[in-house]
Amino acid sequence: MFAQDNDGAVIFHIQSSHTSFPDTGRIKGHLYDSVLYTFKEHYNDSTVLIIAPKNLEAKKTVDMVFWFHGWRNNVDSTAIRYELIKQFIDSKRNAVLVLAETARDAPDSYGGKLENAGVFKALVTDVMEGLKAHKLVSKSCVPGHILLGGHSGAYRVMARIIQNGQMSIDEAMLFDALYGETDIFMDWIKADRLHRFVHLFTDHGGTYDESKAMVKLLDEDDISNFEVEETTLVPSQLRAHSIIFIHSLKEHNDIINPDNFRLVLENELFLKKIK
Repeated sequence: MFAQDNDGAVIFHIQSSHTSFPDTGRIKGHLYDSVLYTFKEHYNDSTVLIIAPKNLEAKKTVDMVFWFHGWRNNVDSTAIRYELIKQFIDSKRNAVLVLAETARDAPDSYGGKLENAGVFKALVTDVMEGLKAHKLVSKSCVPGHILLGGHSGAYRVMARIIQNGQMSIDEAMLFDALYGETDIFMDWIKADRLHRFVHLFTDHGGTYDESKAMVKLLDEDDISNFEVEETTLVPSQLRAHSIIFIHSLKEHNDIINPDNFRLVLENELFLKKIK
C-alpha cells in the first residue's frame, strides 16, 4: 500500500539510516499481548515518505512538518487512512511533510534510533538531500522551522526528539497522543514560552486524565493555556493561543481527519508571528 497521489504535490520515498529501525533494541522483535512482532517484518524498514507542494517556495530555508504514526500503521497506510497528504496540501502551508517509519504495523511506541541524540538531526539532513536531489529546494537551502506531529503512540518518539535538543523544534501537535512523557513536554514549554503545544484528546483514547494533569501543571507554573471543546472551536482560537487543549467527542482513530490536521496547520500562531 503506497501513499495516494495528489495533483498539488510531489510525493516520493527515500531510505535513511537515521530512521527508527533497524535498532538493537528490537533485534529479537517485540512481544506484545502474547504475539511476537518479528524484526524482519516490523523493525527493519528505513522508509521516509516526503511530500512537497508543487508550488513550494524554498530558496534559503524550508520548513518541515514531521508526522509520526501510532500503533499498527506504517508511513503509507497512515497517510491514506488519515488523509494526511490531502489535508497538508489543502492547508497551503509553505513547508514539506515528512513521514519517517517507526515500528511498522506493530503495537509499539518505542522510537528506536530516533530516541538517540543526533539521529533526528541526521534524518533532517537526509530529507534535505532528498529534496535537493529532486530539485525541490536550492542547493544552498537549509532547514527552517520544524514542527512535530503525531497520533497515539507517537508521543514517545516526539518527546525524545524534543528532549535531545539537537534541532530546534517550534511546535508539537499531538492527536490523542499524550500518554506520558509530560515532564519532557513541560520542560520544553518552560524553556521557551514561544513554543507551541496543541493536543486534541478524546474520552476513551487513554489520554484524558494525562491531558487534565498537564493543564494542572501548566496552571501551577502560571503558564497560559486554553481549553476548548472541538464542537465550539473556531480558527481564531488556534491563532490566539500557543498552548491549547481541544477535547473531542470523536473516537481515537477519528480525531485527525477529515480536517483537523489541516485546521491546525492553517491556523498557525508561532510561525506567522516570526515571519
